[in-house]
Amino acid sequence: MTNNSNYGFATRAIRHGQDPEKTTGAVIPPIFQTSTYAQESPGKNRGYEYSRTHNPTRSALAQCVAELENMKYGLAFSSGCAAVSTLMHFFEPNDHIICSDDCYGGTFRLFDQVFQTFGIQFTFLDLRDDAKVRDHIEPNTKCIWVETPTNPTLKVVDLKSINDIAHEHGILTVVDNTFLSPFFQKPADFGTDIIIHSATKYLNGHSDVVAGILTLNNDELAEKLAYLSNSIGAILGPMDSWLVLRGIKTLALRMSRHEENANKVVDFLINHPLVEKVLYPGHPSHPDYEVMKKQTTGAGGVVTFYLKGGLKESRKFLESTKLFILAESLGGVESLIEHPAIMTHASVPDDLRKSLGITNNLIRLSIGIEEAEDLIDDLDNAFSKIG
Repeated sequence: MTNNSNYGFATRAIRHGQDPEKTTGAVIPPIFQTSTYAQESPGKNRGYEYSRTHNPTRSALAQCVAELENMKYGLAFSSGCAAVSTLMHFFEPNDHIICSDDCYGGTFRLFDQVFQTFGIQFTFLDLRDDAKVRDHIEPNTKCIWVETPTNPTLKVVDLKSINDIAHEHGILTVVDNTFLSPFFQKPADFGTDIIIHSATKYLNGHSDVVAGILTLNNDELAEKLAYLSNSIGAILGPMDSWLVLRGIKTLALRMSRHEENANKVVDFLINHPLVEKVLYPGHPSHPDYEVMKKQTTGAGGVVTFYLKGGLKESRKFLESTKLFILAESLGGVESLIEHPAIMTHASVPDDLRKSLGITNNLIRLSIGIEEAEDLIDDLDNAFSKIG
């Protein structure tokens, strides 16, 4: 597809990297379910030699996401954690990384329990505090790893500010853009070096694939990461690549509906007598609302709130929903509900969870694209079981 920069987001999501297949004219890119490719002569191929290195279906997905993120290069992996793990192999023992303190539990586990044992040093900070970030930069600091909004308490980090600080010191920035997707937030526009996604979530959007995506602009760094991807081999298969690519075609429609429903659910929760506090960065009550407005076009579909009560009340509430499915993950067309302290963030030490506000009365909602009124009725019914 030519002149892609002249087209809008939805058009690029449907078309970029997805021209009709040359041999048959198939409108939808085929699933190239093959491990290897015929060569015309030893070492002379048609751009593909082995599917761990390159696969046309996977390449189409990576190109599409890179384009949507305003990046040049993309790589697709077998999970979000596989993308994180491959990227971490770029760093060396004694390198220092500053990371959002309130990050996804799987990311925290990888950093704290796996890569720290390899000699990489980590400092977990509230990245909204510029002075604190500057104070923790060391001569060996090589990366600032940002989640915004964070998981699960939805803190919003000022992307321009954090990129300016990092680049003053020659430090790479990585932004996990899973929660908002490129539809609502484009970290590259604020100078971010690498953008990472759990494509399991909003990019795919249908809770039937586990996948990860990494995008970037730097030619030299892209070559190194492609080498690591090929060497480590945690790549995404062609069938899953095809499914994510299909999901992205409706990303603009889905994200708009996720946010529309989330706003209605937030209005309901804020006025409910059994809700202690609601955290949603798209609502004026959120402490980071102004930052959110400045760097995004929407707040997405994740809503977190504190129930009045403790673990007993939370458990009863979680067991009482019918439309909201009690399950980990987020970003699918169906609405999910979960208990971060027990489920997604169980790997985070108890004292750290409490200091971050991940308490036993914290509930995380992934608002789907069902009818908002039905979702609100479902939540209201669950509240009635503990009221």
